[in-house]
Amino acid sequence: MISTPASLVRTRLPKAIQRAKRAAVEAEKLFHRALATVGARQSQSRIAADSQDYWQHQADGKWRGNAHWRDAPVFGDTGLWQKIGAEHLDLFEAGARMCGFDRPWNRVLEWGCGGGANAVHFAPRAGEFIGVDIAAETLDECRKQVGAVCDTPFRPVAIDVADPESAVSRVEGWCDVFLSFYVFELIPTPEYGERLLRIALELLAPGGLALIQIKYSDRRWRTRSRHRAYRSGLAEMTTYPIDEFWQLAQRCGFTPKAVHLVPRNELDERYAYFFLLREPETGES
Repeated sequence: MISTPASLVRTRLPKAIQRAKRAAVEAEKLFHRALATVGARQSQSRIAADSQDYWQHQADGKWRGNAHWRDAPVFGDTGLWQKIGAEHLDLFEAGARMCGFDRPWNRVLEWGCGGGANAVHFAPRAGEFIGVDIAAETLDECRKQVGAVCDTPFRPVAIDVADPESAVSRVEGWCDVFLSFYVFELIPTPEYGERLLRIALELLAPGGLALIQIKYSDRRWRTRSRHRAYRSGLAEMTTYPIDEFWQLAQRCGFTPKAVHLVPRNELDERYAYFFLLREPETGES
């Protein structure tokens, strides 16, 4: 009989445990999607309540990673936290040129600003940066990160998941740029996303530009919206076929100008970035 060295066993065991954990996570995903497919869906109000509870109670490193805090273990010393916002700024600038958007960034609003990974890149370009989020702690963290890189005024706007429309009066006026990254996959349902698009249109000045990222569905059943069990699958709650989100944006009053696809990146897969214009008012250039 050939014995296996104890050191090799110690090396293999953690890897086997990791594989088993990944398999269990995948099995749970399939289980909940199967339930949703046969109609066992939770109500939007139930999912919204679960979402509110999750984001308002800071827990551990995984929570901070989901909220994109700089000190989250998922980012470590990899430079990924900085890379996220830098790439989004480059993408926005390229899209703005393509759309002919050249107005000053007097007010920039990010819906779901998290721990500031995007804000630290966009805020130095803005006259004012408005961060909208659910958790007060996350807004404080975003404010801290922005303050470390520039003196742009930061306006925090805390909202409840059940009442996102309350942000409109609290923002107090229009913004020139509306941003939302890694948010639409976290919202309760696709119908909730329509509410957010209508809010975005109301908050954008005529001629303003929105860049909104979604997780897209390729229409396979395992890539559709999850409709249940928020805590265990928050990054899969809501997906849209690319053409359907384009059409939804049009119905909400936007003029979609372009979409940029990222099939996979360091964080996840199937991302689509939509450049959405609020048309100038008649007679405005």
